[in-house]
Amino acid sequence: MTASALLLAAGGCGHAVVSGLDTAIGRIDPFEGLNNRPKGSDGLNFLLVGTDGREKLTEEQRKRYHLGGAPCHCTDTIMLVHLSGDRRRASVISIPRDSYVHLPEHTDRATGERLPAHAGKINAAYAQGGPQLTVRTVEKMTGLHLDHYIEVDFTSFMKTVDAVGGVEICSARPMKDRYTGLDLPVGTSRLNGGEALQYVRSRHIDGAADLGRMQRQQRFLAALMDEVSSGGVLMNPVKFDRVASTLLGSVRADRGFGTDELVDLGKAMRGFKPSSSEFVSVPIEDPSYPVAGLGSTVKWDAAKAGRIFRALRADRPLAHRPAERRAAPVDVAPQRVRVRVDNGTGRAGLGGRVTRELRASGFATQPPGNAPAPAKRTVITYDPRWDRSARTVAAALPGAELRAVRGQGPVMRVTLGSDFREVRKVRGTPQRGVGGAVTGDQVTCE
Repeated sequence: MTASALLLAAGGCGHAVVSGLDTAIGRIDPFEGLNNRPKGSDGLNFLLVGTDGREKLTEEQRKRYHLGGAPCHCTDTIMLVHLSGDRRRASVISIPRDSYVHLPEHTDRATGERLPAHAGKINAAYAQGGPQLTVRTVEKMTGLHLDHYIEVDFTSFMKTVDAVGGVEICSARPMKDRYTGLDLPVGTSRLNGGEALQYVRSRHIDGAADLGRMQRQQRFLAALMDEVSSGGVLMNPVKFDRVASTLLGSVRADRGFGTDELVDLGKAMRGFKPSSSEFVSVPIEDPSYPVAGLGSTVKWDAAKAGRIFRALRADRPLAHRPAERRAAPVDVAPQRVRVRVDNGTGRAGLGGRVTRELRASGFATQPPGNAPAPAKRTVITYDPRWDRSARTVAAALPGAELRAVRGQGPVMRVTLGSDFREVRKVRGTPQRGVGGAVTGDQVTCE
């Protein structure tokens, strides 16, 4: 994930800044011996792999961030990144690590035994056959030709996030996972490298398990890309050099990915912003598909997944772009905002009508009431911890006054005044594209 942001960052600096970093990259050949590969197409396809390697962690880091135990030497995260031919768009597709796949015939990296093609989980491809088997499996499942391969472990992830200066993550509810040690309050938190690793690894926050974890990884990547593009990394050669050196000094990549490719990509992507990226997870038919000898696996929805990969092969966008939406986007989707309306106008039934109109726009409304005294102005009171949700309500009630009330809690309180005119529809929930894809600026607070 950190590697995606580095592709973006490279355009801010010249060849002189990153020259010499080639020698820092750990080299592998994930395409060695591969044949019968899919045909190449417009754009570039990167396979980003996050492994559970933790050999370089200190004992203090292992204890503090709950990283004890032996690694499985498998892929903890798999993301496919497609850069459009015009370099104006990046499509990020998350692949569930427990995806049910058919592993091609290969030699087991541990035993040297030649194994026939067999069913398995996609994260086992790395454990059994390393990067080569992982590439072959992904190409077979997607029909996409992979141009580059980048591998990041726990240590390089943490170091890179720290080099950037941390990443801000927003949470609409407390988030705790006793397995990873994640403990985030409501609101915005700036995460250091270890805390960011806890965030992207957590899968015991709710019933969404690994699918929820992939969504958090996408939120993190969108936030990281925004941090890199707007946080001074691009135009600060010293800071960029520190970030680039930290990441490239601890990743492994194919032999064709080097300084020239990094700079060329970065220059082409210099105008990137959150809306330039789009995120989607492979559509799922069955999140708990039982397979003898494997247990519970994740079975893809072949038809919906096929539409995603056909679009990428044709270099088409997955998400509906912001210009295609009629309503201006709001920061927090109305479905995530709770509202109570009190009628302060004396006009009978107005509170009920406004409540119904807000509900029709997607807000989670409570039964309306009456204000204790007549009100001239329409006022929205809100707890400062939910200020972004308050702005969503304000967008739906143009002209309303916002007033912060500490300790009010998550419910927005609306008092209708005599100046009330209308409820304006808002569409915070993005119009989803192929396979449910959304752009980076539509990735909102969880």
